[in-house]
Amino acid sequence: MQITKQPHSYLLTPSTLDYDVSEEMFDPEYWQKNNAIVGSKEGRATAWFVRFNQSVAVLKHYYRGGLIGKLLSDQYIFTKLENTRVYQEFALLEQLQLQGLPVPTPLGARISLHFGIYRADILTEAVSDATSVCEILQARTLSTNELESIGHTVAQFHQAGAYHDDLNINNILFDTNGKVFLIDFDKGKIMQPNSSWQHANMERLQRSFKKEAGKWPTFYFDENQWQVLMQAYHCAR
Repeated sequence: MQITKQPHSYLLTPSTLDYDVSEEMFDPEYWQKNNAIVGSKEGRATAWFVRFNQSVAVLKHYYRGGLIGKLLSDQYIFTKLENTRVYQEFALLEQLQLQGLPVPTPLGARISLHFGIYRADILTEAVSDATSVCEILQARTLSTNELESIGHTVAQFHQAGAYHDDLNINNILFDTNGKVFLIDFDKGKIMQPNSSWQHANMERLQRSFKKEAGKWPTFYFDENQWQVLMQAYHCAR
């Protein structure tokens, strides 16, 4: 990771940087002016898909959740750069990539500083023509191979000690080749592998299947499919 200190901000870029990154690139208005927005996705906040460096990137702004998020939606107390959520996610993505795990490539990040308060944005490479597990299940059933691929992939992350703080079926994607990716590693970390947090992580994933099943009029998932996924998960470990 390369760190560039500005008067009121930091820019984070990959160590193998071969393109230009500027502060303005972390504002959606920059991409709108250049007619480079190709899509968006709503969640806690809008993620913008933009044309960047002859490919597509995802621009995400960091927001707080919970009750404090209603008061300080995107403001965080700055202690040091390494403690910021964006620095930690950027560093984690680089580390996971070095281990060969399927995560988006971090392209750049910005930490804006004012009077001890910071706001942050991150730009990552988009997974090629990705479809989330949640989107797939609204249209059709997952095949046995797809269920096993999810189980195997999550097991690989867990074996590496990679904890995903929000493991749910909106953050698990299939690319055009059927490869599984995990995205959104905000508040993720590397931990000593053990059954306690890994079991809790899988329970969180199971709850997300049930939660989404209750939201959509059509949703192709049942307990038998979960058992196929879990069997593949345990076999891969």
